[in-house]
Amino acid sequence: MEPTESAPATSNITVLRGEPLVVISDVDKHYGDLHVLKKINAVVNRGEVVVVIGPSGSGKSTLCRAINRLETIDAGVITIDGVKLPDEGKDLARLRADVGMVFQAFNLFAHKTVLENVTLGPIKVRGLSKADAEKKAMVLLERVGVANQAKKMPAQLSGGQQQRVAIARALAMDPKVILLDEPTSALDPEMINEVLEVMIDLASDGMTMIVVTHEMGFARKAADRVIFMAEGEIVEETTPEKFFTNPQSTRAKDFLSKILAH
Repeated sequence: MEPTESAPATSNITVLRGEPLVVISDVDKHYGDLHVLKKINAVVNRGEVVVVIGPSGSGKSTLCRAINRLETIDAGVITIDGVKLPDEGKDLARLRADVGMVFQAFNLFAHKTVLENVTLGPIKVRGLSKADAEKKAMVLLERVGVANQAKKMPAQLSGGQQQRVAIARALAMDPKVILLDEPTSALDPEMINEVLEVMIDLASDGMTMIVVTHEMGFARKAADRVIFMAEGEIVEETTPEKFFTNPQSTRAKDFLSKILAH
């Protein structure tokens, strides 16, 4: 059995661009008898891109979803920009507005146009006028390369286009951090790169991002730090360079040998 924590989480941080933005302290989570998150400690700094990787069932997506309370936790504390994650109500809605979320399955509103999908949050939550929200939305849709699809319904778009709209929708709220939970895993291979390019662009612009992904190329290119999880624990946390060239644990070596062989 490999050691799971050699030092406090904060001492493992390799890049300090800004002060801590997301702080995860002693987080535990069970699904019945299944212990899916075991005393998780991690810090994501402002402007950092942290990629969470690991085998299926390691707790990656659960951790990602716990950061904006889509999953409740049994113990521990998560703070965003110094504010503890509320359990429910208006405070939770307010804090969630600061945390963009991009899902595996896009989760766009099927009965609303692309433009309406992107403007809904800024109008309802941020209080923007329709005209200002639309102007902002068009800038963001342009940025992700789908401005010409603004009047269409999501079903008229390819999967890659839908996911880029979902990223624009997250950006429209001016979030402090964006969580991306396996954003390319539902896409056909030729669509993956168009979404990864948008993500790489965001990373280079200094957007704070926590990305759960199987795309090792993205982790190598865009991540400041890689967190490797297995069986509900953080096993390794280091730079992409160190992780991919010199993994320290048996579990990471085994994982990489399987994933990089394909």
